[in-house]
Amino acid sequence: MNKNDLTQHVSDRAGIGKNEATKAVDAVFDVISEALKGGDEVRLTGFGVFAVAARAGGKGRNPQTGEEITIKPSKQPRFRAGKQLKDAVNG
Repeated sequence: MNKNDLTQHVSDRAGIGKNEATKAVDAVFDVISEALKGGDEVRLTGFGVFAVAARAGGKGRNPQTGEEITIKPSKQPRFRAGKQLKDAVNG
């Protein structure tokens, strides 16, 4: 499923127009992104948790040349599925 499919399903389920569903889906993604940028986590009870995890920097090697490179520390968005979502997928 891609974003257009998601928007269509939201439109059908909520009984709203596709333009309104597009605005709603975009707004949800924007709010989650802004919260993660600010270092907050987003908890959706029964669905899961969106959070930011820190990745340490270090040394690595370029596989083509064998040259040593420095890998910068970074932040990665993560998602942990909630129990109800896991149960729905598995059962």
